[in-house]
Amino acid sequence: MPAADDEPIPDVVEHPIGPELDLHTFRPNEIGSLLPEYFAECRKRGILRVRIIHGKGSGTLRSGVHQLLAKLPEVREFIWPADETSGSWGATWVNLKA
Repeated sequence: MPAADDEPIPDVVEHPIGPELDLHTFRPNEIGSLLPEYFAECRKRGILRVRIIHGKGSGTLRSGVHQLLAKLPEVREFIWPADETSGSWGATWVNLKA
């Protein structure tokens, strides 16, 4: 039986698809492909409102997310900051096109 360190690392990591995506576990350079793929899966499942949690921090991740959202054709609109009960300055609501 191989030791835990010898376990193969999967090429693809499955992430649950739902109305919320927490970006704290992702590197900034992953966002460019992650968001369009995530939104495509959400739209397939009829999820048209997604809360993106980018954190408050320095604003670098938020800025990158907002720049990308402005370019994506599947994004109808995005709302930042989210309301107080939804993450305030640390989250953005995204409304997707059907």
